[in-house]
Amino acid sequence: MTMRRRLFPSFPQSITVFIFWVLMARDTSPGTLLMAAFLAWLMPQIAARLEREFARLGNVWALLPLGLRLLGDIVLANLTVARQVLGPEKRLRPGFVWVPLELTNIHGISALASIITLTPGTLTAELSEDRRYLLVHCLDVDDPQAMIADLKRRYEAPMLKVFP
Repeated sequence: MTMRRRLFPSFPQSITVFIFWVLMARDTSPGTLLMAAFLAWLMPQIAARLEREFARLGNVWALLPLGLRLLGDIVLANLTVARQVLGPEKRLRPGFVWVPLELTNIHGISALASIITLTPGTLTAELSEDRRYLLVHCLDVDDPQAMIADLKRRYEAPMLKVFP
């Protein structure tokens, strides 16, 4: 590896960090420029050490019906959660459920975790180290297996089409 490559693993990233720092600071004083230069050197050093996994995209058009379903689910879940929260607390059955994943692409898993968290009443809490299970907290879970099946059918199945 050349000396330049060791100092600046990604020259475009260094330039981008430098420019963005100066733009965010809205200042070109020597201190700002020095900090921008330092960050332009440091950030690519850190990023170069991260594990990279690139997204493999499949049927991107599957996002359209998924997005529409998600919008409907968010409205319905908001109404359900409002009714549950305003109702008797003893009727709530909160709990954590481990959802087994078929998705293997970290980008697809991240999108699925975001979708679950966007839906009121559910929250993604953890991804297992082997990326095979997602821990989901539910405000009210009567039947964990039915909830898992519903999440997999409604959200993971379409994500498998997008991130094969």
